[in-house]
Amino acid sequence: MPPNFYERYNENGQTAKQVFISTHERLAKEGGKWLSKTSESCSLVAALVSTVAFTTSTAVPGGPNQNTGYPLFQGRLAFNIFAVASLVALCSSVTALVLFLSILTSRFQEKDFAMDLPRKLLLGLTTLFTSIASVLVSFCAGHFFIVEDELKFAVYPIYVATCLPVSFFAFVQLPLYFDLSLAMIRKVPQRSYKVL
Repeated sequence: MPPNFYERYNENGQTAKQVFISTHERLAKEGGKWLSKTSESCSLVAALVSTVAFTTSTAVPGGPNQNTGYPLFQGRLAFNIFAVASLVALCSSVTALVLFLSILTSRFQEKDFAMDLPRKLLLGLTTLFTSIASVLVSFCAGHFFIVEDELKFAVYPIYVATCLPVSFFAFVQLPLYFDLSLAMIRKVPQRSYKVL
């Protein structure tokens, strides 16, 4: 057998993996606590968004036609945008909820921090952002039918103002999102902050 297939031990009789696990034990515990808190917060938001998305996906703006049963606004662009956005919001919010719950039920072992947990967190954040944006789009498209024709152009600034808090939330989370993306691409993760 080639020599590089044998496990090498240090003077204390430990392999490199055992040394890594013992020296990074505190870091793994702190990372597990942070990841649990983050996943709990995000799963709460995902649950709220999925509740709203379920409600909007079952509601039909304008109601159905009494003779045919089809929606009154079927075929109009705003109705199609509403239908697609509410479906995307429901699917992505449920996916985000499942991903964050899978993080919460994880074992938080050292090998999980290498690829599995960052991948789940990155996908969870992506689907959470998608679901929040889709809920806003479906709200704006559904609300578009309520506004009278004279006010339709006056409502656009309100729609933009409605989207600002979500844009701010996404902007605040972008550094974490980019750090996770880079950590998955690079073989050796780099610090995203300077050590004083």
